[in-house]
Amino acid sequence: MAFEGCKKVWYNGKFIDFDNAKVHVLSHALHYGTSIFEGERCYKSKNGSVIFRIDEHSQRLKNSCKIYRMDIPYSVEEISKAKINCIKENKLEEAYIRPLVIRGFHSLGVNPMECPIDMYIAVWKWGKYLGEEALEQGVDVKVATWSRFAPNTFPALAKCGANYMNSQLIKMEAILDGYVEGIALDTTGYVSEGSGENLFVVMDDVLYTPPLGASVLPGITRDSIIKLAKDLGHDVVEQIIPREMLYIADEVFFTGTAAEITPIRSIDKIKIGEGKRGPVAEKLQKEFFDIVEGKKEDRHGWLTFVK
Repeated sequence: MAFEGCKKVWYNGKFIDFDNAKVHVLSHALHYGTSIFEGERCYKSKNGSVIFRIDEHSQRLKNSCKIYRMDIPYSVEEISKAKINCIKENKLEEAYIRPLVIRGFHSLGVNPMECPIDMYIAVWKWGKYLGEEALEQGVDVKVATWSRFAPNTFPALAKCGANYMNSQLIKMEAILDGYVEGIALDTTGYVSEGSGENLFVVMDDVLYTPPLGASVLPGITRDSIIKLAKDLGHDVVEQIIPREMLYIADEVFFTGTAAEITPIRSIDKIKIGEGKRGPVAEKLQKEFFDIVEGKKEDRHGWLTFVK
C-alpha cells in the first residue's frame, strides 16, 4: 500500500478505518481548493519516537485556517495530542503526519460559509521525499517558467491546497524536462522557493534565504535551519536573492519537512560549487539528524515524545 502503516485516520475527534476516510464528491474542497494542511515527521530516536516541532505545526495549521476564515474547534494542544494519539493508534515508530482541514459537503458556489469544516489526521511511513541518495549526492533542478503567486492574490503564509496547483505546475515541468525539482521566482523576478521546499544559498560561509515577502511559506524546517546555522557560528541573512546568485553560490540547498536538508548539485545544468553536497549543508544535516535521533541534546525544545 502506498500509505504503508496507515490503518486508522483521526476524523473530527474519533478514529475511523483507512478505507472509510472518504469525502463526498460535491465537497467544497474538491471544487474550490478550500483545504488547509500540514506536513510533519515523527522520527525514531534512540530514546523513543519523537515528533519534530509538533506545536509549531499545529499553530501554523490554526493560522492558515484563520486566514481563510475556517474556524476549527480545537486548540493547539488538542491538535498536537490528536497527532500523538494517531501515531499510537497506528503503532508506528516513525511516520509522516498529515493533518487536513477541509470545507466539506453542503452546497456549491464560491461562497463557502455554509459548508461544514472537517478535520482529518493521517500518518504513514514515508521515506526521503527527493530520494534516499539525494541527501548526500544532491539533486539537479531548474528555474521554473512558472512564477510564484503575486502578493495580494493568494496568501503565501497559508498552507492551503489551492496554492499547490502552482506547485504542481513547477514540479511537473521540472520532471518532464529531466530534473528532480524546480525553483520558482516571485513576480518581481527574484528567487522564491521550490515547489514544496524553502531554499538557502551559501556564499563565503554566510547563509542567504528569501524573506517571507518573496511569496514563501514560513517553513518550520527553514526556521530550524536558521537557528542551527547561527548555533554553528554562521551569519544568516534574509534578503531578496537575484536568480544569477544561484549559479555562483558555493552551495544551494532545499529545506522542508519532507525534503529535510537536500543539497542542490546543479541548477539549469550549471554546476553549483563542487557539484555535490557542500560542507555547510553536510554540517547542518549532521546537527539536525543528531538532534532528532537523540544523539545530541534537544537544546531548542523541538522534540515531543510519543510515549
